[in-house]
Order: sequence, then C-alpha cells, then structure tokens
Amino acid sequence: MADYMVEETSGARAIRYGNLAVVIHWLSAALILTQVWLGFAFSSFPKGSAERAELFTWHKTVGVVILLLALTRLAVRLIDAPPPYPADFPKWERRVAVWTHRAFYFLIIALPLTGLAAVSKGAKGGMTELAGGTWFPVLPIPAIGGAHEVLAFATIGLLALHVLAALKNQFFNRGPVADRMPPFRSTR
Repeated sequence: MADYMVEETSGARAIRYGNLAVVIHWLSAALILTQVWLGFAFSSFPKGSAERAELFTWHKTVGVVILLLALTRLAVRLIDAPPPYPADFPKWERRVAVWTHRAFYFLIIALPLTGLAAVSKGAKGGMTELAGGTWFPVLPIPAIGGAHEVLAFATIGLLALHVLAALKNQFFNRGPVADRMPPFRSTR
C-alpha cells in the first residue's frame, strides 16, 4: 500500500500548513522543551524537598496539557491532512520525515500516559494534583518500569533529529520544503 505522504507531491512549490496546525506545532514545541527542562530540574532536587514537589507538580501539569494538545493535534491532522511535500524533496527524506512525525505522535501521547501510570500508585482517589489546585485522573494500571524515562530520552533524540532536519532544509538545501512550516521560508 502506497503512503500518500511519501508518494504525493505539491509540485515545484510547497503548500504551507494551516494556521491552526502551525499554532499547535509551535505551542507543542514550547511545551515539550519546557517539559524536558522540568523533568531534569525536579530530579536534581532531593526527594521530599518542597522545590522538587513544586517542580514535579508543574511537570505533571505540563504533561497533561501536552496530552490534551496532542489529542487535539491528532484530530486536526485527521480532519485536515498535512500538505504533501514538494516534488524536489527526495522520497527517502519524505519517508524519514513522515515516520519521524508518526513517532512524535506516538511519543507525545504515550509519554503523558506513562507518566500518569507512574503517579497512579500514589494518587488519592484515582486523581493526581496539578498546578493551581486542579486534579486530573490517573491511569489505574501499573507503571511499566522505566518506560516513561526511556520514552523521554527517545523524544529528546527525535526532537534533535527534527530540528537538525529543519535547519538543513532551511539553510543548506534552501528548497521549497522549508516553506511548509512558518516562519521558515525557501531561500531559493
């Protein structure tokens, strides 16, 4: 079965993502970077310290926001498919880009879910406290060892690959594929 994201093209010019997809993309990027920082920051404080507890609460809160945004993002993507790549974007790069994005969708949903599973055993009444005194339901399943941490490092690696590919397309290839996601622009 052919993968339309690999096989279809927009011709010589790029078609840009819609405004909603662009906003969700950059908001997700900011939240994921914040989450990475929070994850490393809270773990640097001693267990039981007030600073660690406060940062951990924020880590859970941002994780829930990422989960809700990821589900919204997935719905938007299913309703409004992403634009195909320009014709001059090699098929092997299209394939890597498509599967990188699919892995991101998996990770931005699986990470918050494994996080909720990890905090479920200490949750009161099936809920965990978030910032601002709000509560969110946990998953009543056992945490799967260090899955959350492994997925976090996979996300960091994938994020680095994604950023490097975007910079390559913007500054080295200078082709129309850079036009797909604002603020990038083709320099050809």
